[in-house]
Amino acid sequence: MMIFHKYREQIAYLFFGVVTTAVSWGMHGLLIRLGVPLFVTNILAWIGAVTVAFFTNRWWVFHSEAKGFRNVLNEAIAFFGSRAALGLLEIVGIPVLVGIGLDGLVFSTEGFDARLIISVIVVIGNYFIGKFWVFKNDSKSHQA
Repeated sequence: MMIFHKYREQIAYLFFGVVTTAVSWGMHGLLIRLGVPLFVTNILAWIGAVTVAFFTNRWWVFHSEAKGFRNVLNEAIAFFGSRAALGLLEIVGIPVLVGIGLDGLVFSTEGFDARLIISVIVVIGNYFIGKFWVFKNDSKSHQA
């Protein structure tokens, strides 16, 4: 159990990442079955998943100590903004990597290797942004 204590934060981050993915896929499936257009479904599933990620990261991964509506709102804005920015990196990065030759067919999926590389960058980027920028637990955020 010593390894769990040493890497508790990273294990919690990965665990709740799986939970967040399940929320996204679940919302997507439900909304599609309800006849919601795909474009709207994707937006709502993203909002739902990022909302779950915000609260799980805030409470159980990084243990934010921010108090007061304004400080929590600032965390939320930073969190959603950083997730949107890295989402844009994913949207742009995959075609760029495919364009420079990472267009191999893996698991019958064109560009899978590019998607894998970008996904790793996004997950690691989200972790460090959450830890050192969004939920940094500085003394200023502890004030009500």
